[in-house]
Amino acid sequence: MQFYIDPGTGSMLFTILVGVMGAGIYALRNVFIKLRFLLNGGKKDTVSKNKIPFVIFTDSKRYWNVFEPICEELEKRGQKAVYMTASPDDPALQRKFENVRCEFIGEGNRAFAKLNLLNAEIVLSSTPGLDVYQWKRSKDVKWYVHIPHAASDISGYRMFGTDYYDTVLLSGEYQVRQIRELERLRNLPAKELPLVGITYMDEMKKRLENAPALPPHPTTVLLGPSWGASSILNRYGKEIFEALLQTGYHIIVRPHPQSRTSEKEMLDALMKAYPDSPQLEWNYDNDNFEVLRRADILISDFSGVIFDFALVFDKPVIYADTSFDKAPYDACWLEEEMWTFTVLPKIGQQLTKEHLPAIKDLIDECMNDPRYQAGREAARSETWEHMGQAAVRTVDYLMEKQKQLREQTECAEVR
Repeated sequence: MQFYIDPGTGSMLFTILVGVMGAGIYALRNVFIKLRFLLNGGKKDTVSKNKIPFVIFTDSKRYWNVFEPICEELEKRGQKAVYMTASPDDPALQRKFENVRCEFIGEGNRAFAKLNLLNAEIVLSSTPGLDVYQWKRSKDVKWYVHIPHAASDISGYRMFGTDYYDTVLLSGEYQVRQIRELERLRNLPAKELPLVGITYMDEMKKRLENAPALPPHPTTVLLGPSWGASSILNRYGKEIFEALLQTGYHIIVRPHPQSRTSEKEMLDALMKAYPDSPQLEWNYDNDNFEVLRRADILISDFSGVIFDFALVFDKPVIYADTSFDKAPYDACWLEEEMWTFTVLPKIGQQLTKEHLPAIKDLIDECMNDPRYQAGREAARSETWEHMGQAAVRTVDYLMEKQKQLREQTECAEVR
């Protein structure tokens, strides 16, 4: 007799198995520590001696732009840290730091199994869902810090995205309001919410200032969607490709990386119907700097790339009306409208299906309308505080928190 286990159930069973194994290993390790303590005549010899001061974890290489400035700042200050990645081809693995060790810890559940038994003082990560899915808080980690990877709503994560972190590093006061309201509604303890800025946007701005001028090129339109049922590719499909090709402009399509995993069938169908050509190119570069620099205008939906393009490159955007469904996101708990949708009309034009036949006129109008400049300046001030200081302020926070945690440990030991 054969039994079929669907992928979702299989993942759940694996998570349960990892949890049971982790609890068993943790219990055995505690027994070993107590025995070692007794064999040493009661002298202090604890797991704290082996604690990693700072661990940075990323589930994808595409977030190296978030963490590279932080690693460089830690290196500059001589602070020991371990950068753990779930991508075997993460660019970090090619870097040769003296104080920051970069290591691949396996993909998927293998990485989370290691993290669940981690022994560290502070863990910094951009991965949401701590203590919700496979990634559980380790009993030997003192403090968990989350850093977002986009300049937009912190409530835009899937449900309970930041609930079980101790700290969330933010870049705008509206994000603080969102988390405080979620804490109130869910009866959660208050997290520390320092405003530090946005590391990768700081670096992108520096790169842009030092980049050579672009050579003459045809008007270039970048189609840069998010992913999921509400994304522009799912809602508009072939219609938007047909409309854009009719403009005669050069078209770059840059799907969200998650689409290649979560909606591969849809993406493969579009790539087959609209293959690379002199007018249209598909872009999957890990670093999006050059493609954003080359584009004259961006068409997107609710993707965070809108704010990279508008606020760093100071260029116009067109955002699609995709009837965004908040149900899977933290935002569905909040009565206040998402900041993203309040600011979009200030920085660009809205696209509806009725606009598609005249999309060329919409593009031309948006590129030449001066009112969006003021909107971009206002959005920049709301979501990008402490511009140019994010890496320094982040490491300042991590080191101060480490100092506080060590002082608390010393006080507890004295008692």
